[in-house]
Amino acid sequence: MFNFMSPFSDQAIIFNFTSIQRKTIWQIAAQRFQILKSEMNASATVGVGTCLSTSKPLSIGLTPVPICLLRRRRRCLMIGAETEVELAASEAQPASRRLILLRHAKSSWQHPSLRDHDRPLSKTGRVDAVTVSRKLQRMGWIPQLILCSDALRTRETLNIMQEEARGFLEAEVHFISSYYSIAAMDGQTAEHLQRTICHYSRDELFTIMCMGHNRGWEEAASMFTGASVELKTCNAALLEAPGKSWEEVVVPLFINYSQHLL
Repeated sequence: MFNFMSPFSDQAIIFNFTSIQRKTIWQIAAQRFQILKSEMNASATVGVGTCLSTSKPLSIGLTPVPICLLRRRRRCLMIGAETEVELAASEAQPASRRLILLRHAKSSWQHPSLRDHDRPLSKTGRVDAVTVSRKLQRMGWIPQLILCSDALRTRETLNIMQEEARGFLEAEVHFISSYYSIAAMDGQTAEHLQRTICHYSRDELFTIMCMGHNRGWEEAASMFTGASVELKTCNAALLEAPGKSWEEVVVPLFINYSQHLL
């Protein structure tokens, strides 16, 4: 786990879009609040945590619950397959930059002769891609810029999302071959994402989605939030941070990370 506080730390939102029976560990990097555990089942999504500023336990049901976490606004929204829960403070937040780190949907292993780069989505993966696009559209997290690995499974995930939600079709898209290879290299993905975001972004773009692979996407999400993040197939980490430009948001992350390694 990285110790420094990144601009994204207090606005981290980790989502499991596809599972309704899976137990998931949620660790949000906030100094005074931590979601410790979320259990998902077919009938409900319940989060159990502790408010570290009051040391009182929290039980979060199926309706939005406003909780004052810190003096500045934070937002933590938990989503299962059928329900969603939101925690929000009352104070207003300046216009923020939104970053979506999405892992591709589940791929097929039925064709062993294919290169890993060329494996298509499975039937389950296609269904999950529809689900994640609907969730993001309903929440208003529609990217204006999409940076996507050129591997077949990520391209197919994106194609399905574009067919399902018009907003994804209207986004500017760049296929980046290095996203496939960099994800397999320990400790390289976060810096590479920062560099590509700065290269392709413009100040008038407020929501960017990066689509790629593990283990790199988990490492990047963990670095950006300062917490251990698990991204299963077709899971997304949604991050928000205030900033006048993308350079203002993502460049300090790399500077802090470099200092941490020295």
